[in-house]
Amino acid sequence: MPLILLTGYPTSGKTHRATQLHDYLTTRISSLPPSSPSSSLRVHLVSDHTLSIPRTVYNLDTKSQNERSNNASEKDARAMIFGEVKRVLSAKDIVILDHANYIKGWRYQLYCEAKAVRTSHCVVHVGTPVEKCREVNEGRLARRDTENGEEAEIEAVKEQDMPYEKDNWENLVFRYEEPNAFTRWDSPLFTVLWDDTSPPCEAIWDALIGSDAEGGRKVIRPNQATVLKAPTSADYLHELDRTTQGVLNRILEWGKDHPGEGGGEVVVSDGGDELVITLPAREMGLPALQRLRRQFIALNRQNAVPVKRIRESFVGYLNVSFESL
Repeated sequence: MPLILLTGYPTSGKTHRATQLHDYLTTRISSLPPSSPSSSLRVHLVSDHTLSIPRTVYNLDTKSQNERSNNASEKDARAMIFGEVKRVLSAKDIVILDHANYIKGWRYQLYCEAKAVRTSHCVVHVGTPVEKCREVNEGRLARRDTENGEEAEIEAVKEQDMPYEKDNWENLVFRYEEPNAFTRWDSPLFTVLWDDTSPPCEAIWDALIGSDAEGGRKVIRPNQATVLKAPTSADYLHELDRTTQGVLNRILEWGKDHPGEGGGEVVVSDGGDELVITLPAREMGLPALQRLRRQFIALNRQNAVPVKRIRESFVGYLNVSFESL
């Protein structure tokens, strides 16, 4: 069923809000009559902590040169999280993802996965001011340093209560990309402030699941970019060639403005919507890009996506291909 993404600065209180949402949804579902179509829903809380992913994976100072150059440890962590989300996300399951989710390309990937299984999704932005987040992290650092200096046995601290190293925390804040309610993958968007007693649980329930009076389930159209259909016009191959080349040209234009750089994100316009291409850590040359383009055209030459979905489908194909590099 729905996928709920929490996002915010490090130490902004995402885990606390995720726990509040989990408790609310569990209680709400258990209170429904057996005849309600939503009474059989299950709630899953997926996070770095539930998957035993330590915060050190985000600290590049502790990594080898190779790991720093391609951010390997963080990519491995995201791959583990994505695999767990795919495993539990279904028509009978609500998934709360307590993770930084600070990269808009990553949020777009999760949005596409929700669409693929025909379920609703939303983003909950934990809007704690950066000064407050820094204060929380520095307090945890000071507490850790004090405890490490004591001779008495130290009580185990939960991973979610551990601090980030200062430079690592500042780096994650610098890289954070705030959600935008005007993009499909960040909407509907709900914001929770530091002083709020709880997230807008009722509004989230109504937006994702709907009241029992409405049938208890939101109907989601599948992502048509993944539905292969036969060509409908003689101009299809021309449009396939033109559109995919246009996407490559946009990547090449970005490369001219960022010579020698790897990584980064390229925004491609698609009829008013914005599609995001997340580039790999190493620089992609024209031959490699053209090879991916030819592969995409070969896959869709006979079993074609609808013309209006070519750009979106090609962007998704590139993102999946780049993720494996």
